Amino acid sequence: MSGVENESRLLIIDDEDVVLDSCTQILEGGPYRLATAKDGEMGLRLVQEIQPDLVFVDLKMPGLSGFEVLERIQVADPSIVTVVITGYATVSSAVDAMKRGAYDFLPKPFTPDEFRLITQRGLEKRKLVLETMALRREKALLQEHFAAIVSHELKSPLGSVQQNLFALSQELAGSLTEYQSARLERMKSSIDVLLKLIHTWLRAYSADLEGIQQTFGPLAVGDVIAKAIEIVQPHAVRKDVEIRPTIEGALPSVSGDEGTLVEALVNLLGNAVKFSRLGGLVNVAASKDGPKVVITVADQGVGIAREDLPFVLGGFHVGRPGPEAERGSGLGLAITRRIVEAHRGSISARSELGKGSTFTIHLPALSPNANGRASPETELARDSQKEASHEST
Repeated sequence: MSGVENESRLLIIDDEDVVLDSCTQILEGGPYRLATAKDGEMGLRLVQEIQPDLVFVDLKMPGLSGFEVLERIQVADPSIVTVVITGYATVSSAVDAMKRGAYDFLPKPFTPDEFRLITQRGLEKRKLVLETMALRREKALLQEHFAAIVSHELKSPLGSVQQNLFALSQELAGSLTEYQSARLERMKSSIDVLLKLIHTWLRAYSADLEGIQQTFGPLAVGDVIAKAIEIVQPHAVRKDVEIRPTIEGALPSVSGDEGTLVEALVNLLGNAVKFSRLGGLVNVAASKDGPKVVITVADQGVGIAREDLPFVLGGFHVGRPGPEAERGSGLGLAITRRIVEAHRGSISARSELGKGSTFTIHLPALSPNANGRASPETELARDSQKEASHEST
């Protein structure tokens, strides 16, 4: 790799020649490709041309202000690290600069050592940003390849084995001993579990959950909760766990897809029952909190360790086994998070070992018109999505 490829690209935007000259001298001889601009317009042109790693921006300049330059750089490439340099440093200006994407703030006058240090810190920040972006791209590729491998390399042969076992069961009916029949049934049951697990993996990593937004309509949260409870109820009965719903007042509707929202709650309720003790209680409640509808699912089960809590919504996290050693794939919560985010909501978790867990979903409340349809804003957003879909096809 050549020296040029190893050089960091720096841009300094300042209307004072003395600042440009001094900064250039301070960094001279270092592994940098340095460009300068005396106003915001020229600086933004250079941003497009050289794609810098780090940009120093003066707040007070003729023409475009430093704040406008920061905003435009953030829009053009949010991975570029920006540092504000100014002789009018105040707390409020620093806060405003940070809101517009600035990484750090360097008041004038500054020493050569201060400038070198902030340059080093800015470039380290840039490196971390680029590494994070690369990891996200790698994760997306791994997920895509994982789904393909699971679908073709695992699902197909297992499906073939399952079909052959069904055929064998019919062909050997009447000639198998009771013990052999039981073994055959266990084999079929195990393969069925594996196929369901593979389906869960594919659901978590290849489903286009954002596509369901085009079918959103007004939903009554109480109905969604009732249907989820109905699905989980047989499992709860087997464990003697009570599921107690609480709906606070007349809740506004939410905009969403009933099937996937029910699935999200089934995942939460199923986990709550799974990790509850025999004879335990699971509370599911819904209430209004400002412009949001809040749904909580709380159990009194084994709980989640503090060090594990940040990862439970990320996928492939398997918690401690419940009282009956029940375990799962660790993907149900990841699917739930994706469903909630597709509904423009958020989900959070809190827990304590031995005392249970609480999962909280926040969904935007829907303001219905007199005819009960979605609000004009929601209809407009839905029409825009449909138009975009038509254009893409």
